[in-house]
Amino acid sequence: MIKVLFICHGNICRSVMAHYIMQDMVNKMGRAEDFFIESAATSNEEIGNPIYPPARKKLNEVGVPIGTHRARRLAKSDYEEYDYLIGMDSENMYYIPRITGGDPEGKIYKLLSFAGLDKDIADPWYTGNFDETYDDIVCGLKAFLEGEK
Repeated sequence: MIKVLFICHGNICRSVMAHYIMQDMVNKMGRAEDFFIESAATSNEEIGNPIYPPARKKLNEVGVPIGTHRARRLAKSDYEEYDYLIGMDSENMYYIPRITGGDPEGKIYKLLSFAGLDKDIADPWYTGNFDETYDDIVCGLKAFLEGEK
């Protein structure tokens, strides 16, 4: 089983969107049993909060099922638990190894790097553009899953 943890600043927009979009993708591929997918935050700001309503609205628009989510903070122990720790932007990539104690096994990636892009997933909390965020997440996830065949 491949264990994937998506990480963003608050765990109410990008990382949780990636979590549920990927779960939907692997379900449709008939590969749900091959993956364990979760999400977390680098900050404490939103701990315990549900998915941000505009993020929920976007996932509903595209037919992605959403589970019961409550934001949680990335923990040092997550490094041993997961095969991939995937950040959404450069700020996440700065904080993830500081929280986990480094990256000795090379498990930390920026999502769009799987698509060969050195680009951040823009934070729709600030941009308000959930369509662009969704499109970029899908781009990164398709590339990731292509590499996991």
